[in-house]
Parts: sequence; C-alpha cells; structure tokens
Amino acid sequence: MKNKSNNILIGTFLILIGIGFAGRALNLWHFSLFFRGWWTLFIIVPCLVSVAKNGFNPLPTAGLIIGLLWLLSAWNLFPSYLIWRLFFPIIFIIAGANILYKDSARKKRTKQRINPKAQADTPEYSAIFSSQDITFDYETFNGSTINAIFGGIDLNLRNAYFQEDVVLNCTSVFGGIDIHVPANINVQVSCIPIFGGVSNKRNGNNPGAPTLFINATCMFGGIDIQ
Repeated sequence: MKNKSNNILIGTFLILIGIGFAGRALNLWHFSLFFRGWWTLFIIVPCLVSVAKNGFNPLPTAGLIIGLLWLLSAWNLFPSYLIWRLFFPIIFIIAGANILYKDSARKKRTKQRINPKAQADTPEYSAIFSSQDITFDYETFNGSTINAIFGGIDLNLRNAYFQEDVVLNCTSVFGGIDIHVPANINVQVSCIPIFGGVSNKRNGNNPGAPTLFINATCMFGGIDIQ
C-alpha cells in the first residue's frame, strides 16, 4: 500500500512538471513568483518519498528541510546565506533525534526476548584513536557495547557461547568494527547509517537458535559482520 502511494506521488509530480514545461514552451503560461525555485522540487520530492517510505532517516530528512529552505529562499521568505550554515547542524540534530528514537523503539521490540539480568552488567569497549582486539573464547557472551571513534575494534565471538538472545550495541565514528560470529546463531542488524554502513556477510537461518541483535550507528564509519 505504501509503495503504491509513493508511485502515485512520483507519477503525479512528473506529470505536473511535464505539463508545466510544455505550457511554458507553448507560451500558454509563464512561471510566476509561486513557481520560482521550481528546481527545488527535484530535491524535495525524492526526499519526501524516501521519508514516507523509510521514516525519518537523517539524510533524506535533512535534504527535505534544505530543499524547503531553498524554495522559501527563492520566494524571498528565507535568507539564502543561512542555508549552508544550517546544513550540518540540521544533519546532526536529526541524526541525534533519530538515534534516540530508534534506540527507544529497539528496546521496546526486544525487551520481551532479552533477559534483563543478563544484560544488566554487559562490558563496554572503546577504541579512540587506537585499536583493540576482543576475544570471547569458550565463555558465555551476554552482550556488550563497543565504540570505535577514529579507531578500530575486532570482536571475535566464533568460540563464544550464546545461551539466549543478546544485544550488541555498536557505534563507529570515523572508525571500523569487525565482528566474527559463530555459524550456529542468528544475526539481526538494525543500523543508522550517516555516510557509513554495515556489511553483513552472514547468510542463512538457524530456527530455534539464539539471536544476536546488533544495533549499529555508523557515522563516516563502517561495521563488517562475518
């Protein structure tokens, strides 16, 4: 249903643009003040469709706001010199709000499946302008939080024991994280990508096996799951 609505929106937009240019070419009408900044629709509409389809992700949402500001600027309702000054603040504000919202939503989705006692005292590892190798050898893994900021972390869970579903929170800011998981568990990834992303090379499904929930935030960084 959502895809159908998106197609209707895109199709209607293209038809209106075509009619507008055709009428202008035939001198049937001219673009007035209202149509100044028409080119911003090529920014606004794709971002609007992306937001409608995928939610308020940072880049499409920021693009939508910037496009609207450019349109207001073309109508002399907003000073153009402020737009680029606001570009990065808008991205970071939206990214932060998105992280808080998705973190809350993830907790609601997983709290019924995760043992709160097992998650209470999970270790946290950080590599800031450095690197760190972490290995769980033949011991129970109850989850963790790892942060790579201008650094790298290698997390080896190949020989770890998974007694139940666990959560692994990862943040990569101008850094990289490698995660090695055993073949007999499931992996579910939720990522907030900001000029970065997650490469999940784990394929296959293990019915009834524990699940490793990986909540990732990548800002100019990457996470590799093997």
